[in-house]
Amino acid sequence: MVFISPTKGRLSFDQVFRDIVEYIHTDSKFKYKLIVGTDSQLREEVCYVTAIIILRAGKGGRFYYVKEREKNKLGLKQRIFYETSKSLSVAAKLAEKMTISGLANLDIEIHLDVGEQGQTKEIIREVVGMVVGSGFDARIKPDSYGASKVADKYTK
Repeated sequence: MVFISPTKGRLSFDQVFRDIVEYIHTDSKFKYKLIVGTDSQLREEVCYVTAIIILRAGKGGRFYYVKEREKNKLGLKQRIFYETSKSLSVAAKLAEKMTISGLANLDIEIHLDVGEQGQTKEIIREVVGMVVGSGFDARIKPDSYGASKVADKYTK
């Protein structure tokens, strides 16, 4: 899995994690938020983008994304569940490495591309349940900018 950083280029998952840790350690007096979100775009194939965002409260942040294309065209609801599972997979890897690195107190939010408006409102409870049941915080639109803004930008 190769991530893209707008400032650092192509990075492996381990390089992304090291960059996040360095970012936190350069100014550890701030509060940090770690976010994972996935969005997809349906065309001839489906483009999935999963973003990892590290925010330094009041001081901006950094993000990294991975883009994957698949020929399997799922329906909207199935794609949302698949997006959620992609985010959960990345978040689980981050949580494992954070625990090993002594950063277990940094909570991970999963941003879901679902909201009270539109077709996805019917599955909010299920996907939020998947996330919370996996031990992560869940955010939906309009508070799920990790999926609906950052990841979405790179699905185009």
